[in-house]
Amino acid sequence: MKRILIIGFLFLSLTSCNQLKVNIPEEFVETKIPTLFSEEWAMLIHDRNEFGVEIIDNKLNIEKITERKQAELKIEGGKLKGISEGEWSGKLLFVPNSTAKKEVEIKSGNIKFIFQFQGKTYFIESLEHLTYTGGAIYELKQDGEHFTYEKRLEFKDAPEAFTIHGDSFLIATHQNFYVIKDFKTKIIFRDTFWSSLFPHSIAVFDYKNVYMGIRSGFVKLDLINKKMKFYKYTE
Repeated sequence: MKRILIIGFLFLSLTSCNQLKVNIPEEFVETKIPTLFSEEWAMLIHDRNEFGVEIIDNKLNIEKITERKQAELKIEGGKLKGISEGEWSGKLLFVPNSTAKKEVEIKSGNIKFIFQFQGKTYFIESLEHLTYTGGAIYELKQDGEHFTYEKRLEFKDAPEAFTIHGDSFLIATHQNFYVIKDFKTKIIFRDTFWSSLFPHSIAVFDYKNVYMGIRSGFVKLDLINKKMKFYKYTE
């Protein structure tokens, strides 16, 4: 797996304001954002390179992705495992610590993310198949090895990438980008060019410096001014 480090550092400006500067490696070239369904967009779809992003020690790490990790979360008595198999569906499982106990299927569906937030457990379901695209966030409640769940928020577009920043969720769907606070959605970007480019992950320095790995490169998002830049992988 090829790993590329982009070093981000803070410096003191003449106006005494802290600004973030990120050096973009030469393998990635800022490229005009293609129009949906154009020839340029179609070429990106057939690109074999997919990228994930994360922040480690205030540095943006970009790496090529060969496969998506299965969602897992350790909880009381065992772990939750999310299985996503596209059109063949998937499921949310509870796997007990004791091998003498059987796995418990909690819910059928493609489970993309499992996480804890403010002392509660949630999971995100996502499906895009033929003409259908959608998903939802569910709250999971546990009583020993008995589970119930409640839908908290529904999407009309399949969630692809997710992160938590402060008290908000940032979610890139198949074609849109949302900020969610108190389970109220605010759409920042709508009908974007990354449709069918499968957003993988989101890394946040602040709301003006949000990075998202996709097929063919990565995107820099400014959520405040609603601007974006596309950096295409050219090596």
